[in-house]
Amino acid sequence: MITSPSSLRRSESSRRATLEAALDLCTEKGYGRVTVEAIAARAGVSKKTIYRWWPSKSAVLLEAFTEALVQATPSADTDDIAADLRTHVTGAVGVLSVPPYGPAYAGILSEVHHDDELAETVRTQLIEPRFEAVVSRLRSAQEQGQIPPGADLRLAVEMLYGPVYYRHVLRKPMQGAEAVASLVDHVLRSLGALTG
Repeated sequence: MITSPSSLRRSESSRRATLEAALDLCTEKGYGRVTVEAIAARAGVSKKTIYRWWPSKSAVLLEAFTEALVQATPSADTDDIAADLRTHVTGAVGVLSVPPYGPAYAGILSEVHHDDELAETVRTQLIEPRFEAVVSRLRSAQEQGQIPPGADLRLAVEMLYGPVYYRHVLRKPMQGAEAVASLVDHVLRSLGALTG
């Protein structure tokens, strides 16, 4: 089936309106008080439209959060692994630090404990792609001789993200630029990395 350009625009505009409505409501009411009905009313779309694209409010908010996180966490390779990781982690901290994204993601994480489908979606559409992007960047540094061949790159990514998630989930103040730089330096030292 061929879709006309005008219907594609309508679909994208409805999708954007739905994501923005969900984020606005999350900021105004808190994650727990957001409903699909309220999202539909705010976005000017039907509940049927929302359920055609997403199975739940969590899925709507996850898509909005994922878009923001992907934009904020570039997978650049500037030949300076420390700078690239600082930029990446700082972007993640920035998104998690501000409404509506931080509170929305905290709500999503609370749901994954009793929603297996959402947990799988979070894992496959958010966590694994971001994780693999950082592993890939570390592998590139390894190929350039900046990280020793036997270094555990997957563990290094967990070491980078662990403190960020710890602070987010426990609602502790997020790391500033100095703390992120220190975290990156510690992780790279633990790998035996040769940095500038």
